[in-house]
Amino acid sequence: MKRLAQVDQGAVLPRDVAQRRLTQAQERLLRLRLTLGGQIPAGGDRKLGPPLCVVFEGWDASGKGGSIKRLVDHLDPRHVRVAQFAAPTYDEKRHHFLWRFWPVLPGWGGMTVLDRSWYGRVLVERVEGFATREQWTRAYDEIAEFERTLAAEGMILVKFWLHISSKEQLRRFESRSNDPLRSWKLTDEDWRNRKKRSAYKEAIEDMLARTDHPAAPWTVVAADDKATARVTVVEAVCKAIEAAV
Repeated sequence: MKRLAQVDQGAVLPRDVAQRRLTQAQERLLRLRLTLGGQIPAGGDRKLGPPLCVVFEGWDASGKGGSIKRLVDHLDPRHVRVAQFAAPTYDEKRHHFLWRFWPVLPGWGGMTVLDRSWYGRVLVERVEGFATREQWTRAYDEIAEFERTLAAEGMILVKFWLHISSKEQLRRFESRSNDPLRSWKLTDEDWRNRKKRSAYKEAIEDMLARTDHPAAPWTVVAADDKATARVTVVEAVCKAIEAAV
């Protein structure tokens, strides 16, 4: 089943509705976060809740940064960690590819947001040839077992793929290139990756099919409209927390 083809980019919320729902979801998340962190009582007791890890993946210029900003906006910065991952360093390459992610994972009562993650092994490393076929093929099971291990210890894992159309991606690229305050976000690598969109699309479909499991299901977000995507993200995190606790 091709999941990307089923994304409805036309389901756009009116601006006033999107803003109202976003504000409501952010306030809801704040209360849930304080409860998980043991700052306010749950059922009469103050105790640490399960760790929460939110993983963001998506096309270049799909709005990951903006969605993360709205997700953590209302939260005390002492109660959430945002970690960004780019290409592994020389030293990180000496270890198993999952090794570098362990230090930022949240403990009980904690929350971490990952701007890109271990899925680089089956996306950019696969498409660009930075991992051998044997390595990235093996990685699907390694990632799924890694996530099941975390979930078995109580972690709430929420995974987002932010999906935008090729047309919208091009529009955002051109908008960034013409804005001196945002042009730094656009690199030659982004343009090169765009030329390989079909190869990336195949890798994404494989990733969604092979690493979607009950312990850590994927949420594919229609992200052509930024406001609607941000509402989807914050509401989905709230629902995941409420379902777990």
